[in-house]
Amino acid sequence: MAINITGDPAADKVLSDDPFALLAGMLLDQQYPMEHAFRGPAKVLDRFGSLDPAKIASADPQEFADLCATTPAVHRFPGSMAGRLQALAALVVEKYDGDTARLWNEAATGKELLKRVQECPGFGRQKAQIFVALLAKQLGVRPAGWEAAAGDYAKPGRRSVADVVDEQSLQEVRDHKKQMKAAAKAAKAT
Repeated sequence: MAINITGDPAADKVLSDDPFALLAGMLLDQQYPMEHAFRGPAKVLDRFGSLDPAKIASADPQEFADLCATTPAVHRFPGSMAGRLQALAALVVEKYDGDTARLWNEAATGKELLKRVQECPGFGRQKAQIFVALLAKQLGVRPAGWEAAAGDYAKPGRRSVADVVDEQSLQEVRDHKKQMKAAAKAAKAT
């Protein structure tokens, strides 16, 4: 299944074709509009020439950070995210022999998948749940119990990037997030 998150067919193709790109896009989806975050791996590929986790992990940290900061930057915080990308790549090399898809293809249960994703640098519980939902909804990766592991993100609707398949669904996710923030703010005020 083709990923359609960024609004840029070339960037979406990178996400569809390269498991590390998809994982890296999810890492970058933080304090930055999701479509821009998921364009980051295509920028890295264009500038670095590879998304091979071993090459990224072993790249000179300053040179890699500079590459990520080149305009248009890979992220709003290119320096810290360059470090996280290299740490993520190192984890993929160390735990999965550089084969990112093993992270999810070898998980026997949703609980194990969630645990594996949470071990990735920059992935707290919520981000890991969203990624489990994205894998299930967009790639058909559905180990037993994935719904419980993904929590509310497994439900139908437009809750997160897991539900983005085109520009309309992207806007629906944005609207949902605004409603959730407003509800949280209202609850805090009372």
